[in-house]
Amino acid sequence: MIKVVGLGPGHEQYIIPMASEAVSKATVIIGYHYYFQFIEHLIDPNAICIGKELSEEEKRADIAIEHALKGEKVVVIGSGDASIYAMASIVYQKVAERELSIEVETVPGISAFITAGSKLGAILGHDFCCISLSDLMTPWTTIEKRIIAAAQGDFVTGLYNPKSKKRYWQLQALKNIYLKYRPENTPVAICKQLGRKEENIILTTLSELDVEQVDMFSVVLIGNSQTFRYRDHLITPRGYLNRKPETGQEIQDASFKEIVENLPENNFEKDHLWAAIRCIHTSGDFEYLNYIETSDFAIAKWNDYLKNGGIIVTDVTMVKAGITRAFTGRYNNEVVCMLNDEETLELAAKEGLTRSQAGIKRAAQKYPEALFVVGNAPTALIEIVDQIHAGEISPAGVIGAPVGFINVIESKERLKMVKNTPFALVSERRGGSNFAAAIVNAAFTLDEVSKLESV
Repeated sequence: MIKVVGLGPGHEQYIIPMASEAVSKATVIIGYHYYFQFIEHLIDPNAICIGKELSEEEKRADIAIEHALKGEKVVVIGSGDASIYAMASIVYQKVAERELSIEVETVPGISAFITAGSKLGAILGHDFCCISLSDLMTPWTTIEKRIIAAAQGDFVTGLYNPKSKKRYWQLQALKNIYLKYRPENTPVAICKQLGRKEENIILTTLSELDVEQVDMFSVVLIGNSQTFRYRDHLITPRGYLNRKPETGQEIQDASFKEIVENLPENNFEKDHLWAAIRCIHTSGDFEYLNYIETSDFAIAKWNDYLKNGGIIVTDVTMVKAGITRAFTGRYNNEVVCMLNDEETLELAAKEGLTRSQAGIKRAAQKYPEALFVVGNAPTALIEIVDQIHAGEISPAGVIGAPVGFINVIESKERLKMVKNTPFALVSERRGGSNFAAAIVNAAFTLDEVSKLESV
């Protein structure tokens, strides 16, 4: 039988009882010669102790198998936990490759990064990962991919094998990558000889990290974007927010904040951008940043218009339903939709119009200076733009978001041609009542842009 035993970081109090028992009952003990000093008090005087160098992991596994086949009680020792960057992997692999029936057991130990986490207080309070910087058996290109993923993922990161005489540049390369994704003041800890009399912990920051202070007996811990230092402790809060949003307004505010944080760079005016953000929020699709078109400062002009009680005319009841009643109630806005009026049905039959077109035509006669919002019917949008072009009405603005295939693009191309009327549209065949209403709600809430620091 082979037991692969983790001895913890070095101090005898860090060796768990299972490990102590396994070592004391072993007839053959194999490991890096440096580690035997930590278990001298546990070793049976008759046990055979075989010490090897750091680079001789495969030899240690082969020797362990050789003695186990002779019926010996074999223990393979390593620091920290035997299954983390240690001997368990190679021992199991060798046994499996040779298809041996040897019983193998892993006895856990306290790993270096766990010890470091305890010494530092609470740096491992949120998601974390460990990366070995040793490229002896793993190509640097693979290690680099993992470094970038961990940095982008904002993981608290433990670094094993951070530096040696021959591997002196990898830690600096990691530092350069992390500085692209983490604040310069991100806390960093260099933890040397943990649990041993030579123990030394250096607290620094990502930008001030001196790689020359790190050696092969060090484990390095890098905090995430939320980690902070208090006295000699590093603390990573359990959550990124003090608590999850609970009310509708809190959830909405958190949603807008997340949208803003993930927007690509752009040069849009704030009012246009706010309309796009509201449409992204409606759809869950960041591509709507490119689908919204507005004339200069249209949303800002409508913000004034609506707050002064301006009238809104919609082509269908779905648009009317999507405009937030709290806003219209606050500013005493009338929202008009004549789609289902008896007179509209009569006009549609008489002139061969669609109901939406007939409803908009009637509304234009009664409210020629309203804000017209079309979220369904291209015929309604064409009616409004044609009347503007003919000088028959002078509306506060037009929102064009009809959706579909027939006359949709043509109606929006007409809208782009208006000169003195503010407009907004959802390009191509995209659109719908929800987007038309979202743009109106953007105009109502333009003041909220100031809450979003990144806008």
